[in-house]
Amino acid sequence: MSLGETLPFWSIAPFALMLLGIALIPLRWPHFWESNANKGIVSAVLGVPVALYVATHDPHLLWHTTLEYVSFIALLGALFTISGGIVLRGDLRATPAINTAFLGVGALLANIIGTTGASMLLIRPLLQTNSERKHVGHIPILFIFVVSNCAGLLTPLGDPPLFLGYLRGVPFFWTLRLLPEWICVVSILLVVFYVMDGRAIAKESATDLRRDVEEQVPLHLAGTINALYLLGVVIAVLISPSLPEGPAREGVRLGVMAAMTALSLATTPQALRRENGFTFGPITEVAVLFAGIFATMIPALEILRVRGAEFGIREPWQFFWMSGILSSFLDNAPTYLTFASLAQSIGPGADTAVALAGGPVSATLLTAISAGSVLMGANSYIGNGPNFMVKAIAEEQGVAMPSFGGYLLWSVAILIPIFVVMTLVFFR
Repeated sequence: MSLGETLPFWSIAPFALMLLGIALIPLRWPHFWESNANKGIVSAVLGVPVALYVATHDPHLLWHTTLEYVSFIALLGALFTISGGIVLRGDLRATPAINTAFLGVGALLANIIGTTGASMLLIRPLLQTNSERKHVGHIPILFIFVVSNCAGLLTPLGDPPLFLGYLRGVPFFWTLRLLPEWICVVSILLVVFYVMDGRAIAKESATDLRRDVEEQVPLHLAGTINALYLLGVVIAVLISPSLPEGPAREGVRLGVMAAMTALSLATTPQALRRENGFTFGPITEVAVLFAGIFATMIPALEILRVRGAEFGIREPWQFFWMSGILSSFLDNAPTYLTFASLAQSIGPGADTAVALAGGPVSATLLTAISAGSVLMGANSYIGNGPNFMVKAIAEEQGVAMPSFGGYLLWSVAILIPIFVVMTLVFFR
């Protein structure tokens, strides 16, 4: 009998407490939450008992979850560190058109260097471009929506769920079939951002707008050697499935990513990283929080994996919303795998089948799962790794960011209506 069959529903309590802690502790004890060590304490108090329980009942599951966590953090850490050595200098005019262009470029780059790499490369110059303005709170929020999440829908390099699908057998270019969904959500968000930014700039004082014009500096890149290291990470991702399955495959991929990260740290002048405002604080915050999330989410994922059919999830729109809702608060990579497994248990039927490890899956259902897992990672700060990073960087630059609950209000107001439209157009 599998662990998911024996776990009681109350076993998800540590995960619920983890989410509540992330949402409420910063409001009640903000100074306590500023320390990553204190975040680590919360993760350990909630996560270690769950990990020990799982270790005594299914050690292989705990080992598998640990490897997923290590791979997740290694990829995020490599992209974060390497892209942090590339400095995009300049200060353009902070017009709605230019700001929207930043997000549009990020939407394309995210599919080449990942949502993390694109986020880390562009968020600081975007904030610098808008440093003369006062009404900029919407900018990092919409940036998270577009660049840190929805943009990465077209390739396995774009977002971790698609990367895991690729490792499980999804052809590399299969995700290009998601282009209509990508165009729909990205186009709507860019239009929404352009309108919002137009209203915001109308509130700026004449003095600030004049400073914005006077302090323009053309964009140019420094630290471009890091582009080679990003290419190395991309190659490691591309070639790893061709290696024999087993620990050696994971070791090669992790080894190459570690080597590229070390080379970046060794060859990039520290002055460039200081200019970029680079610190390990954001990635450390992500690592300690997601350690607790990965541990406490095991019961929730196992219950869903084994008992998901009891919920009657069979239609594309159900897979889109269920994978999306869980990806909003769980890590979206294992959520993707859970629903892919559930879809495999249903079988492809008369639909086109995609061959995955463990059996074929309906292409229609896999499309819904891919879209839900990637797009709805934007619904909360913990839906995808770059979300917290962008939040932390924006706050370091003096931009006030909403609380966990405040961010949810933004996503409910802007993203949920878009996802309803997508459901009617693509998944009904």
